[in-house]
Amino acid sequence: MRLGRGDKSPEHFAERYLMELIDRNLVQVTEKKPNGKVRTCRLPGALRKLLSKAMEDKISKGQGKTASSIQWNRWIVDHHNYTDASNTSYNHIHGDNIDTATLQASYEKSLSFMSFDYREGSQPGEEIGNFLDRCISYRCFLLLRVLDLERVFRPQLPKVLRKLTLLRYLGLRWTYLESLPSSISNLLKLQTLDVKHTYISTLPPSIWKMQHLRHLYLSETYRSRFEPRPSGASLTDLQTLWGAFVDEKSPVNDGLDTLINLRKLGVACRYMSNQKDVMSLKLQAVANWIKKLEHLQSLRLKSHDENNQPWDLHIKPLSGHTNLSSVYFLGRLETPSIISEFPENLIELTLSASALTEDPLQKLGKLPKLRILRLFFKSYVGTNMCCPQSSFPQLRVLKLWKLEELEDWIVEEGALSRLRDLEIRSCASLHKLPDGLQHVKTLQELKISNMPMEFTERTKDSNSEDWFKIEHVRYVRTEP
Repeated sequence: MRLGRGDKSPEHFAERYLMELIDRNLVQVTEKKPNGKVRTCRLPGALRKLLSKAMEDKISKGQGKTASSIQWNRWIVDHHNYTDASNTSYNHIHGDNIDTATLQASYEKSLSFMSFDYREGSQPGEEIGNFLDRCISYRCFLLLRVLDLERVFRPQLPKVLRKLTLLRYLGLRWTYLESLPSSISNLLKLQTLDVKHTYISTLPPSIWKMQHLRHLYLSETYRSRFEPRPSGASLTDLQTLWGAFVDEKSPVNDGLDTLINLRKLGVACRYMSNQKDVMSLKLQAVANWIKKLEHLQSLRLKSHDENNQPWDLHIKPLSGHTNLSSVYFLGRLETPSIISEFPENLIELTLSASALTEDPLQKLGKLPKLRILRLFFKSYVGTNMCCPQSSFPQLRVLKLWKLEELEDWIVEEGALSRLRDLEIRSCASLHKLPDGLQHVKTLQELKISNMPMEFTERTKDSNSEDWFKIEHVRYVRTEP
């Protein structure tokens, strides 16, 4: 299988090589994303056994020490609950073994360090920080490509961290860190920075100078606000910006809107004062920025007011975004007709608080590739919905949550022809299951939760009309 050269991004080639390994049965897919791409994978059982047998053979031939040493030096994984006294790495991190010669012998050629120390309190962060400080100070870890400290409580990042100039991935998710050192821009090769679910108060301006940064994950709060862009600096290679925050002070024009190569964008907008006019202009600037993102594949956009309630959402037509496959909107759509201008390649759509007054199923049902549709809290405020004949030809998952005004729903014969999972939650005014649901023979699971007791009881009564509609469904779960 020859790899094409149309898209020369590293992500493209990585995906192509992964698919080649899958085609040759050297890698198994364990989970896929809604758009059909691989989410997680593993080695086949037979291949794992073969590799294990090869290691055993090396050990039996007297090569075990060398093979084990290479494995040890390259990839270090810290499990705090693994307290074997013979575990040198555990003693280096959590004990008092600071012998310089042993450190250099163990970690001089290390490429990856991951910690799974999930204890509470300050001790995990102190021990990890001291370990990193000692190793780097003794010229270890200088070849490190991956440093992942996810869920280690507030690891103390040493100043010498700036010496890891070959680092590609820095994972600090769920660490509750409060700040990033400005010297992070010294990590010249860093491609992925994950600080989601942290308490970082502000992003250092030096982040704009990280020319090789490709994926940036933030916390979607005011703590994820960008500082103004320094003159001449720009994240030209950034592919993912997820969890960014925009308010009245955020630099959108001549700042965020210079990031035009994004493929994944997640932004939370919220006005923090009474300057509604200023915030409205910011929302329009965000809409203009999104319009320019020709390579966009995934978009998540939220809008809240000062009380954290859903607010206005400005969106330009998206029909020209041919690569866009996933969309999540939270906020009142200033232009409701936008739902008729979604791209035909859209696979996953979530709407929340959109305040649509016209039945959205009439237009959304025409999207030929839509597989997942979620209509959440007040996304539709009308009383009637209908899935027309032949609509939603590829839809697999449909979730209706908190559509409080919805009273009647009809599914015409031939609609939802591939639907597998249906969930109805907190639709207090809905009188009954949709007419025509009995024609959806592909339906495997129906979940009903927080619905009026009369509605729920009808789904359990074998003499009721609703029972007739779902008697072919494999699994029905009803909750109070």
